[in-house]
Amino acid sequence: MPIMDMGSPEDRAFFDAIVASSSYIPADRDTEFMQREELRPLRLGLELLKPELIQKEHGIQSTIVVFGSARVQEPVAAELALLTAERAAAEHPNDPVFQCHVAVAKRQQELSKYYAVAREFARLVSSSCQIDGRCDYVIVTGGGPGIMEAANRGAADVQAKSIGLNITLPHEQHPNPYITPELCFQFRYFALRKMHFLIRAKALVAFPGGFGTLDELFETLTLIQTGKVTEVSVVLVGRAFWERLINWEFLVEQGLIGPQDLGLFHYAETAQEAWDLIARNHAVRLKQ
Repeated sequence: MPIMDMGSPEDRAFFDAIVASSSYIPADRDTEFMQREELRPLRLGLELLKPELIQKEHGIQSTIVVFGSARVQEPVAAELALLTAERAAAEHPNDPVFQCHVAVAKRQQELSKYYAVAREFARLVSSSCQIDGRCDYVIVTGGGPGIMEAANRGAADVQAKSIGLNITLPHEQHPNPYITPELCFQFRYFALRKMHFLIRAKALVAFPGGFGTLDELFETLTLIQTGKVTEVSVVLVGRAFWERLINWEFLVEQGLIGPQDLGLFHYAETAQEAWDLIARNHAVRLKQ
């Protein structure tokens, strides 16, 4: 290609201005252009497509979604947090705020057992299903700390793949270090993230958690109830927690759900029990 004769300095200045203009950047490389409000439909499509293509490339056939509180610590850390709270309360014996911190730390210590259960559950599932090159029942989490970290960690314990679906938030969320690097995704839109949780899901295993856990749980139950998704097992780990949190029978008594809707979920206390429930519900798939 012949070199253009720039002629005068003024011509050169015009040329430099042209190639420096944002309009000259090809549309697919113009990140600022891609952030325009009018481009939202394209961003939604890309956010659906990118994780889908990558999971296909990795041979991900099916998944198990594990949800639970990001605030649940592993037992050792929870014990240390309790000791720290107790020491602080001892130094301020008349301050109710410090006494409240101790009470919360005690409850967090009790909940820390679920970190171990989530980790063991993911280890059981991954060691049972990711064999001979298969990628069935791959653990997928929200990618953050707490119960999510425990589940990704359990898969990593047996050198298995696991997925993390992180979300951009006003307060930055970092992915936990146990997710398979090539399967750690970051979403802008909650809606697309929710879709990817369930596209390949054979089960949702919900551990004690807050708004995020309840959001995913009730959305999944609604999709099952309305027939929008099928063959997804829902397991609630920690019956005492869930029955205190949600009065399912009250919903039935008020005619807001049917008695049959109580069969949309199951309870489990241990990792093995949760996995056995899922294995029974998908026995045909597991034998393939």
